[in-house]
Amino acid sequence: MSIVVVGSVGIDTIETPFGREENVLGGSACYFSLAARNFTDVHMVSSVGEDFPPDYSELLRSRGIDTEGIAISAGETFRWEGRYDYDMKDPETVSVTLGVLGSFDPVVPEKSRDADYLFLANTDPEIQMKVLEQVSSPRVVACDTMNFWIDNKLEELKTLLGRVNILIINDSEARQLSGEPLMARAARKIMDMGPEFLIVKRGEYGALLFSQEDLFFAPSYMLEQVLDPTGAGDTFAGGFMGYVSSMDKDLDFAGFKKGVAYGSVLASFTVEDFSVRRLGSLQKEEIEQRYAEFLKLSTM
Repeated sequence: MSIVVVGSVGIDTIETPFGREENVLGGSACYFSLAARNFTDVHMVSSVGEDFPPDYSELLRSRGIDTEGIAISAGETFRWEGRYDYDMKDPETVSVTLGVLGSFDPVVPEKSRDADYLFLANTDPEIQMKVLEQVSSPRVVACDTMNFWIDNKLEELKTLLGRVNILIINDSEARQLSGEPLMARAARKIMDMGPEFLIVKRGEYGALLFSQEDLFFAPSYMLEQVLDPTGAGDTFAGGFMGYVSSMDKDLDFAGFKKGVAYGSVLASFTVEDFSVRRLGSLQKEEIEQRYAEFLKLSTM
């Protein structure tokens, strides 16, 4: 099994109450891929500029990630600078430079077009649709989105949702997309748009998995140290989709429950250090050990 992921690859400058890191590797596709690669083969589709550091490309390749679908274009790489307060939620965006991502026209390499799993990380829903149309017959299609696209490209997003199996968003985005304040009603309304399953990320309060018939809640993994929450949601999605693809079976709620648990575990590693640093050195044995600890904390 393999996963194609489309999303941003960028250079971040991040400030939290615990430090500041400049010009570090970031982007939704990077966090997702470095998490998912612990379970399956990952093929990235994105765009970077000529200023993208070769060391960052080498890091991705050294972790077994296929980067052939990352186009190198004339211009600047996508850059984001953000600042977090002590609550470590909703960072203040200090600056954004879209660079080559602003004119990104995705091309999925021929060898990756028969992938069984497709993840459309947070980006313009029109770009997400272009990638979906290039992957021949994926078994499972999942996507992420954000408030900006809900506000500005709602109809395009709804068209996309009619063709995906799983939507992964946070609680405020679920309320915004559905127009419902209560999560149970919001979930029902969103699934009526197309997705068979909905995962609602709730940060330190865990995650909810919905289907038309079932509901599952997973807590977050409790940590004593959080340095940088950037990319935690993308890492969660990577852990979830990576595990689900490794099951090698059709859509299965019981398997998805374990996927949510693995997503929470992977996200807990990300926030322990800045950027993708922790994911870049993570070993499978560490994941399985923390997964076992997670089960002890979350079951009676």
